Amino acid sequence: MKKPVVFIHGLWVHSLSWQPWQDLFEKQGYQTLAPGWPGDEDSVADTRARAARMAGVGVDAVTESYAKIIEGLAEPPILVGHSFGGLIAQKLLGRGLAAAAVAISPAPIKGVRALPLSLLRSSFPVLSRPGNKSRAVALTEKQFAYSFGNALPAAESDQLYKALAIPAPGRPLFEASSANFTRNSPTAVDTRRADLGPLLFIAAGKDHTVPAVVVRAAYDLYAPASARVAIHTFDDRGHSAPFDHGWREVADDALAWLTRQNL
Repeated sequence: MKKPVVFIHGLWVHSLSWQPWQDLFEKQGYQTLAPGWPGDEDSVADTRARAARMAGVGVDAVTESYAKIIEGLAEPPILVGHSFGGLIAQKLLGRGLAAAAVAISPAPIKGVRALPLSLLRSSFPVLSRPGNKSRAVALTEKQFAYSFGNALPAAESDQLYKALAIPAPGRPLFEASSANFTRNSPTAVDTRRADLGPLLFIAAGKDHTVPAVVVRAAYDLYAPASARVAIHTFDDRGHSAPFDHGWREVADDALAWLTRQNL
């Protein structure tokens, strides 16, 4: 039986961004799925046209939608998540619903206190207006270039924006920004679980949206389970690392790490 792998996208990028990863993993013998978030459509164009469907969707709703998908699988899957998808992957792994997880530039979970200026600037288009908590918000091409494409040639950033960028619910950013002041924050993760499955963090050294120092801070929260938790850093990459021209380097690294886990 083929081991299932579930890919989880983050804010502002459609699940189609995972297609190259799916092709690669399937050639290695895995069964792959890349479901969208609640409110996502099958295509980028349709998701943009019906953005209101995702308004108000928060971390808990996204987590439960993936938990339901996992329930329908023959065995606990490997999870690969990017940005807020990396946060969701950690929540599901912490609930014992996954065999292992790879979190690429994951959005900060509760307990992470690092707040670099670039992270605040990337979040500003949403957090600057409280009403965005119940809306779907789209990035402009310029905002996308700062948050995702800063380590890329301008032409490639623009191409990715046209091909993959979608509006996103504002609620998850508000939930993450207030997590350390909220007792039962949706971004809380069980980092102390004794039987936690293997977890790989991947950080990007030039990431404006989730800087490497934020990823390292999340990794440090798992210190008691460090034997099964690892962190790899790509110094010259930005937040677009899983789906830009250099995606294969990141995917090969994740595959090699997963192979060493003997899953």
